[in-house]
Amino acid sequence: CLGHPDRPPSPVNVTVTQLKANSATVSWDVPEGDVVIGYAILQQRQDGQMQRFIREVNTTNRACVLWDLAEDADYIIQVQSIGLYGESQASKRVHFRTLKETDRLPSNSSNQGDITMEGLDKDRQLQTGEIIIIVAVLLMWAAVIALFCRQYDIIKDNDSNNNKEKTKPSSEHSTPERPSGGLLRSKKKSPSVNIIEVAPVWGCAWSQLPSHACRAWPC
Repeated sequence: CLGHPDRPPSPVNVTVTQLKANSATVSWDVPEGDVVIGYAILQQRQDGQMQRFIREVNTTNRACVLWDLAEDADYIIQVQSIGLYGESQASKRVHFRTLKETDRLPSNSSNQGDITMEGLDKDRQLQTGEIIIIVAVLLMWAAVIALFCRQYDIIKDNDSNNNKEKTKPSSEHSTPERPSGGLLRSKKKSPSVNIIEVAPVWGCAWSQLPSHACRAWPC
């Protein structure tokens, strides 16, 4: 009763996984070099309404499925190793809480020692907070993009107005081109025009000359 030296040590790394509304899986490790032929599990509801003792020998399993659990209830489990000369001391107590029927299954839910497992209410709060943060970030980006587009349109309109104002004065103050040399040609031809105008004067004088003078005038 005081303990045989060949009794195995207590299991280590006791973990609860695959939590559901009415079942869970408990697993553990056994130190190397110890002969273990079975295990014993003490399962108890934290409110003390139900207690179950599971014992299995001639097996090398390091896990056991806990069934017929109450929905959304807190449990405490302890595991013992069974050796050739008796059972080990009970492991540290592990607390866990079963899920509700409407809750989804977490990937890995386990706590060791005297740490109480947290329910899915906290997970839901975290999910709600993450959704709010994501929506806020999206709204902020949308506002930044809208402001950028508005500033871009304003700059574009200002550039187009400046280009119009620069183009308008040049067209208003520009002088029409006049053909080069037009006035110079008219001025150069003015002596010939004067000569042509003088021709009637010679003709008039020619008609007033006497007939004998006409014969004397060189033609």
